[in-house]
Amino acid sequence: MIRVLVADDQQLVRMGLRMLFEQSPDIELSGEAPGGAEAVRLAAGLAPDVILMDLRMPGTDGITATRRILADRPGARIVALTTFDDDEHLYPALAAGACGFLVKDTPPGEILDAVRRAARGEAPFSRDALARLVDRAVRAPVSSGPASSRPLAGVTGREREVLGLIGAGLSNKEIADRLHLGVTTVKTHVASLMAKTGRSNRIRLAILAVHSGVVPD
Repeated sequence: MIRVLVADDQQLVRMGLRMLFEQSPDIELSGEAPGGAEAVRLAAGLAPDVILMDLRMPGTDGITATRRILADRPGARIVALTTFDDDEHLYPALAAGACGFLVKDTPPGEILDAVRRAARGEAPFSRDALARLVDRAVRAPVSSGPASSRPLAGVTGREREVLGLIGAGLSNKEIADRLHLGVTTVKTHVASLMAKTGRSNRIRLAILAVHSGVVPD
């Protein structure tokens, strides 16, 4: 059973997610927080598998709460809840340690899939949020340093293919189907890409893919 904590100051959002999880046999809502401070307290007491974190809340916001939770529990899986026009919070949430992004109007089935993927250690994200995040990264200056001077050094041809499909927003399962590989093999390639490029999560790999020009048309 996947235990989920929902942090959102909108009661209707919390109620909708509660009703959604009640219909899922493998997901349990372990707690609800109307603000960031309460989310930090509940995360420490309940130790949920996945936390859905609204970014804009009064008082302690979702980014600060994410940072505090991960300082206490580095392995926590926090998925940021964002609105369509909330681009300014995407980078700070990523920097704070969020493992993925979901737009609040994401279809119910995709929300359930995202929770399961987060619990498995993957990085779920709404494709439109990822596209906007990557677009902003492409328009920003490329960071300098050892990790970015030759970012694809040592990356194999197959790993480049996987990287390109990550940049296109495909999940591990979709990449496996596209390349006729097993999902476990794709996960191995993703882990290898992170190690070789110094990118700590899937979203940073997607940004790298676009910067490097390996995303397929």
